[in-house]
Amino acid sequence: MRPGFHSRAAAWLGSLCLAASLAGGSAHAGNQKEEEMADSVRLALSNAIADTRPPKPTFRDEAARVRYQMWFTEMSARLKKRLPDELSRTEFLESVWYEATRAGLDPGLVLGLIQVESAYRKYAVSIVGARGYMQVMPFWTKVIGDNDRRKLFHMQTNLRYGCSILRMYIDMERGNLYLALGRYNGSRGKPQYPNAVLAAWKKWEFNPVVVATR
Repeated sequence: MRPGFHSRAAAWLGSLCLAASLAGGSAHAGNQKEEEMADSVRLALSNAIADTRPPKPTFRDEAARVRYQMWFTEMSARLKKRLPDELSRTEFLESVWYEATRAGLDPGLVLGLIQVESAYRKYAVSIVGARGYMQVMPFWTKVIGDNDRRKLFHMQTNLRYGCSILRMYIDMERGNLYLALGRYNGSRGKPQYPNAVLAAWKKWEFNPVVVATR
């Protein structure tokens, strides 16, 4: 896990305090379990999901803008075989970057998770009913959304749910990404899924070349 990356979510969800002790489940893609949670957590997640601003990146300075453009260019080239349509690929990467950074997640982690969960298939449905790119279980639309399951096939909505849920699990596990990924998959404590996502994440790492200036 990249040191400190999970701490950026503090400004997004605030201080989360969960009320339940939760058990793991079977190892199926996207098989999150419905969980008891503090009202403050439920409200924070609901507010995050309800925010419908378009996923257009904003930057604190020019260096951040340049870094994003380098990331986008490299990821677009890597993803071209999987998503050959340039417009669809652009919208997808913009949304991944926006929703991941918004939730305090590394975009490469989210790309790796999508690779494992759905192989970048927008309309993927698992044997347990999980939907879309990040294989979100439909019950989440009732718990923190407007109960419209069809929206899980909408790209940005699916990514927003998936990133918000993963962020919650990371906070629940006090930053332990291995356990958080297991919880996302419904297989907490089992190695197969976390190991698969972490291996996929390595394929989507971004290490920009820094050019020295005089």
